[in-house]
Amino acid sequence: MSERKYLGVTQPIDINKSSKEDEIITEALLETLKEEKQFESEAESKNREVVLGKIDKLVKQFVYEASLKHKLTETLAKSCGGKIFAFGSYRLGVHGAGADIDMLCVVPSHVTRDDFFEIMVDLLKGRSEVSELTPVSSAHVPVIKMQFGGVDIDLTFASLNRPTIPDDFELLDNSILRGLDEKTIRSVNGSRVTDEILRLVPNIPSFRLALRCIKFWAKRRAVYSNSLGFLGGVAWAMLVARICQLYPNACAGTLVYRFFKIFLVWKWPRPVLLKAIENGPMHLRVWNPKFYEVDFEHKMPIITPAYPSMCATHNVSLSTRQIMGSELMRGLSIVERIMKGEAKWTDLFAKDEFFRRYKFYMQVNVTSTDEEASHGLHGFLESRIRQYLVGLENVEHILFVHPYIKSYDHTFVCNTDQEIQDIRNGNIPTQPNTPTPSKDADTPAAVDTNSNTANGENGSPAENAPALSDEAQSSEKNDSEQKRIFTSSFYMGLFLKKKSEVSGNSQRMDLSWHTQSFIGLVKKYENWDEQKMTIFIRSLRQEQLPDEVFEGGPRSLLDASEKKSSGKKRKSQTSENSASEKAAKKAKAASTYVPSTSGVSIEKKESENEIQKNTSESSGNDDSKPDADKPDAGPVALEAPVPQPAKSGGIKLKMLGSS
Repeated sequence: MSERKYLGVTQPIDINKSSKEDEIITEALLETLKEEKQFESEAESKNREVVLGKIDKLVKQFVYEASLKHKLTETLAKSCGGKIFAFGSYRLGVHGAGADIDMLCVVPSHVTRDDFFEIMVDLLKGRSEVSELTPVSSAHVPVIKMQFGGVDIDLTFASLNRPTIPDDFELLDNSILRGLDEKTIRSVNGSRVTDEILRLVPNIPSFRLALRCIKFWAKRRAVYSNSLGFLGGVAWAMLVARICQLYPNACAGTLVYRFFKIFLVWKWPRPVLLKAIENGPMHLRVWNPKFYEVDFEHKMPIITPAYPSMCATHNVSLSTRQIMGSELMRGLSIVERIMKGEAKWTDLFAKDEFFRRYKFYMQVNVTSTDEEASHGLHGFLESRIRQYLVGLENVEHILFVHPYIKSYDHTFVCNTDQEIQDIRNGNIPTQPNTPTPSKDADTPAAVDTNSNTANGENGSPAENAPALSDEAQSSEKNDSEQKRIFTSSFYMGLFLKKKSEVSGNSQRMDLSWHTQSFIGLVKKYENWDEQKMTIFIRSLRQEQLPDEVFEGGPRSLLDASEKKSSGKKRKSQTSENSASEKAAKKAKAASTYVPSTSGVSIEKKESENEIQKNTSESSGNDDSKPDADKPDAGPVALEAPVPQPAKSGGIKLKMLGSS
């Protein structure tokens, strides 16, 4: 029997090389990525190497101090070693300017995870080049997040059953997993999976360029986030690696085209595998939907190649899979035109219009009066918000929920306790400037305020919004007289069903139960401090969103001009009924969007004409759809079929139970 000469679980689809035309398109892709600054400069590269060297020395110091704590002699403590392993995008060679580095800290058996979150954290606090230090010990994979020398670092931990960790130690042997707990195995496998991906790719240069393209596309289209239910860097890398196995001699441009074409029609939950799942000698739990119900429930399984194989996409929900399907459809349409010379790569990378897609949004806000505590609270909320999304998916009126992958973080400078309390109560001032969402956004308090928690509408201030004074923004103000409060806001768009799709034509959508449950979950955070922290959740109509989320761009809903034109045409066809329709709308306006006393609810009013209009608008453009079959849960157009809210209506935006 001849030895298999291909990588992957099936034979390649095509082993031919790409055409000269495809190679020219690949060169254009490379130039576009360079113009988009997806490659770091030489200075940045050298700085990363310096940072890695410093952290390696710090890990050895940490092991030394932890060893002394556990009563080892000084001589033995010095010989215990310790080593760091880079993984993720940096190890794969696809990191860009400003990208973070995923790192694993490997230590001997006597050094514990508690030591890591005590001694190592204390050592990092003593370093002047460390900022935004955020230990997240309760995460699925415990991690210390920080910025070290200007580089974002995610540092995980693994204590192996070895007395020492020498500098030449490697993680390839499966025997190193013996006796480890699940959290440690997940931590170690981050590095093992990255190395295995590189081993299973036939053409690494083409793989890297194609992956850079897909990662950049996923970030620009807001579908790059493992914690929020999309795909993280490793999952996207495994998808691209699988395409490389199927087309081992193709150039990057061809790989990108095949990526969209194949995964648009992939029959989820059929898993994506880079190699056959192996059952190792230690009988560790491996992904198996036949034996484990939780594995059977995975919506979009992409299985890691290193033993023990796990699902890298367990956070994907029906909503996020649907959204990614729509983006794959859009991507294929554009790449097909690129291959024909009818479009450019910049068209593929157009920024997502998340805040112009939907008519209703949920805004989840947390505040803290302590800067260090705010980083931990932010990380905890980000790791748990998916559970709120899954709860909202079960609401009858909601077709799917679209989480935004970035938060909007601010530091407000206040002069009085009342100003602090106003923000804690949910009256977050409007940002006069338009910063991009980032973890280190530091925005002074604003004079012009707008609270959407009461009757504030279209930028007008609500009655109880805090009015922060000019002095609160002055850099000359004595810092000792100022108080700071740190806020983070996460957003989710709601895609609602049409009235005809709701059983009993129910008009009320009550979100209070799921909201109260999620607020209770957040307050179980181990470091929750009722005196320093608050959480409040509110629903917003699209026109009530703060200016900052539009980043200086248009605020109007997508295709608003087309809707207006279509509405005029329909109105002229039914002119004989226009007077009665106007009277009916006026009669309904007073009762539209009435808040529930048991929590937030949105009342949905649609006339038959509006239903017909929304049905036609949400059908999408058939010309942009590929000829191939759609996935089992086919993507839909992302236009929420909900009528425009009445101008006189006001949604009570603060949920009961928030504080």
